Order: sequence, then structure tokens, then C-alpha cells
Amino acid sequence: MSVTVVLDPAARLPFVSPIVLVNVAEEQGNKDVKLNYAVNEGPAATLADGRRVEGGLAVLQALTALYAPLGLAGSDAERGAVDAFVVQSDTLAAAPFQEATQRADDLDQHLALRTYLVGHRVTAADVAIWGAIRSSSPLLGIIKKQAHTHLARWYAHLDALPAFSSAVAAMAQAKSNMFKEKKTAAGFDLFLKGAKEGEVVTRFPPEPSGYLHVGHAKAAILNQYFAQAYKGKLVVRFDDTNPSKEKQEFEDSILEDLKLLGITGDVVTHTSDYFAQLRDLAVRLIKQGDAYADDTPQEEMRAQRMDGLPSKRRDASVEENLARFDEMCRGTDEGCQWCLRAKMSVDNPNKAMRDPVIYRCNVDTPHARTGTTWKVYPTYDFCCPVVDSLEGITHALRTNEYHDRNPQYQWFLEKLGLRHVDIWDYGRLNFVYTLLSKRKLQWFVDHGVVAGWDDPRFPTVRGIRRRGMTIETIRQFILSQGPSQQIVNMEWDNVWALNKRLLDPVVPRYVALDEAKLVPATLANAPPAEERQVPRHKKNPELGTKTTVFDAAIFIEQADAASFGDNEEITLMDWGNAIVRKKHLAADGSVAALDLEANLDGDFKATKKKVTWLAQPNATRHLTPVVLEDFDYLITKKKLEEDDKFTDFLSPQTRFTTEALADANVAALAEGDAIQFERKGYFILDQVQGPNGRRVFIRIPDGRAASSASKAAPDENPAEKKAAAAAARAKKAAEKAEKAKQKEAKKAAGGGRAGKPATDAVQELIDEGTRKVNMYSLPVVNERTDTQPQTKMYHVRPIM
Repeated sequence: MSVTVVLDPAARLPFVSPIVLVNVAEEQGNKDVKLNYAVNEGPAATLADGRRVEGGLAVLQALTALYAPLGLAGSDAERGAVDAFVVQSDTLAAAPFQEATQRADDLDQHLALRTYLVGHRVTAADVAIWGAIRSSSPLLGIIKKQAHTHLARWYAHLDALPAFSSAVAAMAQAKSNMFKEKKTAAGFDLFLKGAKEGEVVTRFPPEPSGYLHVGHAKAAILNQYFAQAYKGKLVVRFDDTNPSKEKQEFEDSILEDLKLLGITGDVVTHTSDYFAQLRDLAVRLIKQGDAYADDTPQEEMRAQRMDGLPSKRRDASVEENLARFDEMCRGTDEGCQWCLRAKMSVDNPNKAMRDPVIYRCNVDTPHARTGTTWKVYPTYDFCCPVVDSLEGITHALRTNEYHDRNPQYQWFLEKLGLRHVDIWDYGRLNFVYTLLSKRKLQWFVDHGVVAGWDDPRFPTVRGIRRRGMTIETIRQFILSQGPSQQIVNMEWDNVWALNKRLLDPVVPRYVALDEAKLVPATLANAPPAEERQVPRHKKNPELGTKTTVFDAAIFIEQADAASFGDNEEITLMDWGNAIVRKKHLAADGSVAALDLEANLDGDFKATKKKVTWLAQPNATRHLTPVVLEDFDYLITKKKLEEDDKFTDFLSPQTRFTTEALADANVAALAEGDAIQFERKGYFILDQVQGPNGRRVFIRIPDGRAASSASKAAPDENPAEKKAAAAAARAKKAAEKAEKAKQKEAKKAAGGGRAGKPATDAVQELIDEGTRKVNMYSLPVVNERTDTQPQTKMYHVRPIM
């Protein structure tokens, strides 16, 4: 049986000495040790006889004994010294700075006339002390200062040996693999209580009353993540208990959006599959005296719950409650006056425990799946824990807005004798200037403020995808949030910046110019007109080529033309340089036309202005008319308070359009294609045939603060921001001036050396030497002095 060593690559300064010993042994043909890496485990070793040793020192001692025949323990005479250094390494790694400095002094003296700590070859002593230094921040800092010449020489020599350098590389690779394979699991695992591989069952339970938004996406992705991480199962369950709000359209769209997100449940179920069982369990609660029927008016009931007052129906008999619940189930006029409440508490400080409603009547709207079979429907508070238990869910993931309902959840399971389910709370995902309430989003749809649930201004999965966000961005962003339970209002620029990083390397580049602000320009001395094939993306040849027309008659945008100076040399992007010879101005002062002179081989690095351009169309070539759309947030307040009416904060204008002319290549794009218009930003083709036959491109935010800021909301605290910026600039200028002053002072001190006495030069030489050598100090000798026959130079204090 071979020896197995387990090391933790996640340690702040990983323990690499065992890897070095294994490498040295393998150089000599011994491959008896197997290395494993595991987070939060080790150092530990399982020996050939089955014994397990734990801790860095124990592992080093075991390997030293194993490799003694290879010379790593030194000769018989050296064995004691090697063992002593190995033991010393265990405390060296954790030594505080003052102690570490003293130990460094001792090691430096010991190595003054030695290449290795013991003997004339690498032993476990060198490996152990070297590894301890690598695990000690104070010692690494001391060596970097180069004050301990001999210690630094020895350390650098070992660092360069293949067995040592490859050990460091192996640990780095293990650490990299750990992050690739479990990028977020390490944080999540701490909170997923009792999870066992192959047994975890999670569920994503959307209500089919609207489209998925980014908040739902987080829930879906986290549930899928845990199910896959533990090789378990994901249940997609539609919580279809309110027929008044639910539609088959929403259920179909949710399944489609989940598929787009790469999420497919191992099984798709409905709460309505369990209506009969839920009714029977409600009857059981009544018979146990744990539920009662109540006809208190809704507003009065709400007030009683807030004030901790009991309902007058709370002490009704079991027979009365069963009779009234039967009336409810039959949907009679009398039954519709009642609801069923769990008999938990009247005045519990946690108001979620104050006799919540668990059943209510709905006889007017047929259910999408069960039709008119049922007249009563369970509330989410009741059916959620019950169905979770019935379906074998092991871990129920819920946003922490439900945290107060967790005791309620467990109450139902205990009263009904159902299987326990662990609850895992996580922070709800909110964004500034963004509404996630389905009721409020429905208002925008109903009032025609947006075109539908897939409007680019909506935070629905379809909306943000239509605006150009990739599925990979959504997944990466949500997983990168980790297991935080804190509810924060995220800035959109974070997620759009991630989206840009994913888009930039893979989207082709084209040119579009504002059609209302085109300036014709004539390029003198230009070569004959021609068409060339140029890369769609200069850094990604896999995207292929596009056709670009080069001609003396071109268009430039007004803003660029107005900025040109007389005889200024500019760069026409992807072509060459040109000199502005004349600007023809219109009556309003704008530029009507430009006369340019070609200097195509000029130095583009020397020009300050690089501008986009398009060859003017003619009978044989054309430009593509397009519409460029941009959007603002639907509301002007970053975060709405509980008392705020969202309709008081509606943005006055949320859609902005610009008609433009683009190069002919964009005519071949398909809907959904993402591109970059040079110097304008990233866009996605939304409609091939939009208004007036133009192609419609939607601007994709790039994560910069300017593109993510509200266009309608006033800048918050502008004076404060300006003052802070001015203070930061002043501080930076003061620091720069102080550095310059110190530099001048140092220069002046060095410049006066020639006029000083010779003894100063000697002292300077001494000072320089003592800074570099910490072994001994040299006294200044200015006169004839009798030298003692014994000096401290060769008096070395034993390190042991």
C-alpha cells in the first residue's frame, strides 16, 4: 500500500514542503507517495500500514523517515541535526515578527559558510525550513529586504531547484483547479445544511402569473446549482393556487425562459396535483384542533392580527369548523363568507405566526388545469411546506423576506407529522431604479407604457435579453453574488460591465453615422475607389471579413467635422490619415462640407482624432438605413420606500431614437445578432423590418457609469460629489509635491559629497555595507589601533 498525503490548496499560504520531498524522491525513482488536494483538509498522511498522521510536522517527519534511504534524512551523524531543523520549522512558520527577525539572524549566521543547512546536499532540513519561510509573511518580508545576505542566497538557490519550483507550481495549479471546479460552492456549502451527494432535492416554485424576472432567475439558477453540485434532483413546480391571476401563457413562457437559462427540471409538477391531499390534511388540522373557520371581514381580521387580538370564531368546536369547511369546499354562498385559519398564536411577536389563513374560496374563475372541480384553494403559506415534504424536497431555498415565516413552515410539518425540510435563506436580488413586483410591472403593461413583458425596459429575463444581455452574463453574475443574505440594491453597471467583457471579444465591428448630421467630405489625392475585404474584428479572425468601400467622397459626422482645426491631420479609421484643408460653413455656423487631402501613410499615432466615416452611396452601392434605440429607467428614484407610490416617480421619457446610416454589411444581420458600431457602442438587432422599413438596433449598456445612470433623475448631491473630487485632486497634488520635495532633498544631499571631508566618504561606505550585511558591525578606525587577536567575525553562536 502506498502513502497518501492530503494538502489544502485553499490555505492562505499553502504548505508545500511535502510536495518538495515527493519531487526529490521521484527524481531518484521513488514514487511511493500519492498527493491529493482537498479544501479545508490536511496536511495529513495515510501511511503504508494504514496509520493516519495529521499536521504539518507529523507529515514531514513521516516523509523524512520514509525517504531516509534516499539521503533526505542525512547521514547517520547528521540525522539528529536534520530532525532538529524539521522540528524547528513547525514553530518558525507561525513566529511573530520580532521572533522571526531573531530566527532569521540565527539562520543567516549558520549559513555564512554553508550551501545547505546540514551536510553537502539537500535534506529534509532545507525543505522544512524553506517551506516554513514560504508560509511566513514576516520571514518572506525579511528576505525581500536583502538584509540577511546568506539566508537570502540559500533561499534563492533552493527556489531555483526544479523540485522546489515545480512544487510551488503544482500547488498553484491545484488552487486554480479548485476555483474552476467549485468557483462558488465553497461559500454555498457552508450554508446548505446536511447536504449529501446524490440525495439533495431542490425546487423552483414559480407562480404562473407573470414572466420570469432577474429575481426569479437567481432562485432558479441557485436551485439548479445545488442540485447539480450534489448530483441530486431539481423539481420545477408551478404554484398554481390562484386561478384569478394565472394563465397558461405565463407557464409556457416560464418554461421557455428557464430553457434559455440552461435550466431544465428533472421533473415538472404543479401544486394542483396535490389539491386532494392538501384538502385532507386541512381536515386533519381541524380535527386536531389546529385550524378553524373564520368569517371575520378582511380589514377587521388584519387589524386583529396586528393588535394581537383573537377572532370570535377561534374557539369554535371541531364539528362547527368541519361543517363550515365543507360549505367552503362546495362553494356555497354561505361557504364563500368563510376562510380557514391555522390555530398557531394570537399574540406571537412574530406576526407571521398569528393564525394565518390557509384556505380561501374562489368560485368565479375556472382553474387552468382542474377547471371548476375545486371551489377552495390553499394559500402559499400552507401548501409550500406540505408539498415540499410530499415531493421529497431536502432543501427549500427562499429569499430572506420569508425568514419570519420559517417557524410557520416548520409548524405545519410538525403538526401534520410530515418529513422535515431544511430551509436555506438567501438575499433577494434588487436593482436601483427597478421594480420587480409583478403587480407593478403589470400596471406598465396595462397602461401601455411598455409594449409587453419582453420590453427592453423591463427586468424580465426576456426584457434584459432583448436589450442584449447574454445568458452567460446572467448566470455568472448571480453565482458571483455568493451566499450573502444581505439585501442590497445593486447598480446595473456591475452586470452590464460583465456583459461587455463577454461580448467584446466576439461581436463584429461596423460603422453607423447620425443621418441628420452628415457632413460630405472630399478627399484629394485619394486612390481610385475600391472595395476591400477587411476583418469584422481585428483581434478575432474567426468572425470572418466584411466589405468596406474606399472612395474620395465620404461622410463624416457633424460633431467630428466641427472639432477639426485648419490643416489639422486626422485619422480616418481603418484607412489612413488625411489633412483638413478647408471647412465650408453653413449660415448657422455648422460645417456644410470638408476639403481633405489624403496622407494615407501618415503616422496615425501622432494624430489626436480618429474618426469613423462612410463612403457616400451612388447608383451601384448603398448604405443601410437603421434606427438606433436607447432607453432610460421606468422610474426616477433609486429605491422606493414602503410609503412611496411608484406612479409618483415615473420617468417622463424612457425611449430615445436616432435615425442613422450604417455600412451595407449590416443588411445581412439576423434578429438577435449583437454588434459594435465603432465609437457608438454595442447594439443588438431587434427588428429586421422596423418603422419605415429601417432595421432597429437597441443599444446595449456597457457598464460605464454614464451609460447606467438615470437620464431623468437629478444627480444626487452634485455639490458634495464635486467637493469630494476636488479634495481628492488636491490630496494627490500635495502627495506628488511632497515626493518631489523629498527627491530634491535627497539629490542635494548626494550632490554635496565632493566638498565633505574624506571621513564622510568612509562612513558612507561603512553605512552601505552594514545595511547589506547583518552579520557584524564595523567600527570606524581613524588612528593607529592595536587589534585584538580574536574578533567576533568568526565567532558563530550555535543555532541549536
